[in-house]
Amino acid sequence: MIDHEGKQLGIMNPEDALKIARQVRLDLVEVAPTVTPPVCRIMDYSKYKYEQEKKEREAKKKQKVIHLKEIKMGPNIEAHDYQTKLDHLKRFLERGDKTKVTVWFRGRQMEHLDLGRAVLDRLAKDLLGIGEIEETPNLEGNRLTMVLRAK
Repeated sequence: MIDHEGKQLGIMNPEDALKIARQVRLDLVEVAPTVTPPVCRIMDYSKYKYEQEKKEREAKKKQKVIHLKEIKMGPNIEAHDYQTKLDHLKRFLERGDKTKVTVWFRGRQMEHLDLGRAVLDRLAKDLLGIGEIEETPNLEGNRLTMVLRAK
């Protein structure tokens, strides 16, 4: 049992502890229920709860959220379309987001996986200064995917 000033009062009955808490007009809170005997403390529970929420809000403010963005393209992508996708990727990586690049194959294009790998290799080379490969290109069904992250 710990009182509202932080002094240890020792082991006592729950009824006695509750009586002391009511005398000082505070709450009896079980702090560590797993220990034997359980540790209880006399405190203002609403104030304690408010302080905990305040700490959680502060921790959330300092937290950096990383989003996963996805760019899709075909293996026969034209030069201008490639440049547009590259600009989007650069913007995502500069913001600190992870990006998943997917090359879709349709029908007979599956016979030319080397074209898709060439597109992904070209992207990795073009983004060398900004990002790095987190997951190397791997084939999942009719898709070839690669994940990039900011340096």
